[in-house]
Amino acid sequence: DFPAIYAEVKAIFTNTVAVDAYRGAGRPEATYLLERLVEKAARQLGMDRVELRRKNLIRADQFPYQTQVALQYDIGDYQATLDLALKEADYGGYAARAAASKAKGKLRGFGMSTYIEACGIAPSALVGALGARAGLYEAANVRVHPTGSVTVFTGTHSHGQGHETTFAQLIADRLGVSTDQVEVVHGDTDRIPFGMGTYGSRSASVGGSAIVKALDKIVDKGKKIAAHLLEASVADIEFKDGQYRVVGTDRVKAFGEVAFAAYVPHNYPIETVEPGLEESAFYDPKNFTFPGGTHLVEVEIDPDTGVVEVASVTIADDVGVIINPMIVDGQAHGGLAQGIGQALLEEAVYDAEGQLTNGTYMGYCMPRAADLPNFKVGNHVTACTHNPLGIKGVGEVGAIGVPPAVINAVLDALAPLGVTDISMPATPEKVWRAIQAAKAGKGA
Repeated sequence: DFPAIYAEVKAIFTNTVAVDAYRGAGRPEATYLLERLVEKAARQLGMDRVELRRKNLIRADQFPYQTQVALQYDIGDYQATLDLALKEADYGGYAARAAASKAKGKLRGFGMSTYIEACGIAPSALVGALGARAGLYEAANVRVHPTGSVTVFTGTHSHGQGHETTFAQLIADRLGVSTDQVEVVHGDTDRIPFGMGTYGSRSASVGGSAIVKALDKIVDKGKKIAAHLLEASVADIEFKDGQYRVVGTDRVKAFGEVAFAAYVPHNYPIETVEPGLEESAFYDPKNFTFPGGTHLVEVEIDPDTGVVEVASVTIADDVGVIINPMIVDGQAHGGLAQGIGQALLEEAVYDAEGQLTNGTYMGYCMPRAADLPNFKVGNHVTACTHNPLGIKGVGEVGAIGVPPAVINAVLDALAPLGVTDISMPATPEKVWRAIQAAKAGKGA
């Protein structure tokens, strides 16, 4: 519980390669600082690293939780994600695995991090007060065609996140149509509504919420049309599973029939309802969303070469309501790969004159499949309380939670040698030199 927070920021100009937002955009650095501090504190206190974190996690009964930096965390259950990760990683069996590694002449280490991040950047009023020169709403336009097929125009843009699938599922679920009847249009500024784009894990929580608000308008207009066709009061019409029904009866009109009537209005409430079935909506979030969770990593180090092998990665996240589990897992996998790359492999190297020496991928080491283990990914859901979908966001969790867990695992493995710190990336050369320095310091 912090009564107050003070921050001092220094901006430094440099000739090195420009750095911009990269999957996490500040949250990996903040999480790395905190989790390295907690790990160091646990060692100095002689306290179990898990219990120190457990002691400091915000409890489920403390939400909504007001921080000292304007933001209020709406909901979460960090104890649940911690317990889920520990169970899936078989934390109780770690000592046996460490002994097996030692028998092979390897050093085994266990590392963890518990993180929270702010996603779905919003609301416009807050970021405006902080100096932003744009609103952070999102827009959507949903057009139902006479055939009952649907086109959605969204201001967010997919570059691999699977929006075409996720948004199609949202629409299919709400309107009762099949996903192959849904077209998702994005990235074409000649066609899409004005939108703020894709970043900060905002596409589903903010862009998806705009789509849902437009769908609600579609459904409501459809009720008026269905009421006319069924000769009933609008108040007596319900919409479920792609059908408009007079409550308590078997009198129904399929969504496709209502859509057709909207465009061929031969029998239509033309005095009160315009023809056509197309609606737009803007959504400006009331708050950020706050994914969180626990990431656990085990590494094996060859002391003769300094090579670090990531033996296992187990994560348990709370990313809110999940629309498509496969896409969520895929997003986590991609983030984990990038986080491991940051922790162990990726580095811009400069010579004494400040010239970049590894400006191509022949010299800059990107993570590949052979560098990664199979990931164990789990989720515990607490639904976001302030957007209509309950989504928090998943795109960046892997890159935020795993880098400090990897470095904590490396230092846990090297702790018996007296190594207390190492900077990212923990390359084989850097690890080997740390081992040699520790040996020299002990007179070995």
